[in-house]
Amino acid sequence: MNLKSKIREIPDWPKKGINFKDITTLLEDKAAFREAVDQLAAPFLGQKIDKVVGIDARGFLLAAPVAYNLNAGLAIVRKKGKLPSRSIEQEYTLEYGSNIIAVHEDAVKPGESVVLIDDLCATGGTALAACDLIEKLSGKIIGVSFLVDLPFLGGSKKLKERGLAVRYLVEYNVE
Repeated sequence: MNLKSKIREIPDWPKKGINFKDITTLLEDKAAFREAVDQLAAPFLGQKIDKVVGIDARGFLLAAPVAYNLNAGLAIVRKKGKLPSRSIEQEYTLEYGSNIIAVHEDAVKPGESVVLIDDLCATGGTALAACDLIEKLSGKIIGVSFLVDLPFLGGSKKLKERGLAVRYLVEYNVE
């Protein structure tokens, strides 16, 4: 199935010059959604994965069913101030600003094998910050997977340079 054809592009959103990749159209298509989840989980089937970590907010939509497929727990990385229990934080930059993300301090146990999932990799700031959080909790990152990669923004390259196994299902080479 051509998953790229299921993703709607919205020019100049959330600001002028950004060509937003709207995955809601893929999620609404039951066959495309199932295919995306199955493909995201496939590289890790048969491995001992303790946790799948999803990044706020669209990453949650993919991480939860991937965790289910891998018989793993689910942990979430959220924006600062959105988690109810004690958490650790990491500042990061993204293609059009900066922010702080957080994870509960007990979300990943020392030595747990973790797969990180998000909807899209642009500059890599959010994913790198999430990796920092996982590593601060002494988790072992087995892989980082995205539905969409925008390699011209350099994020997946930064993740690979850090020694992480990076996977994606759809690529947009130019804006």
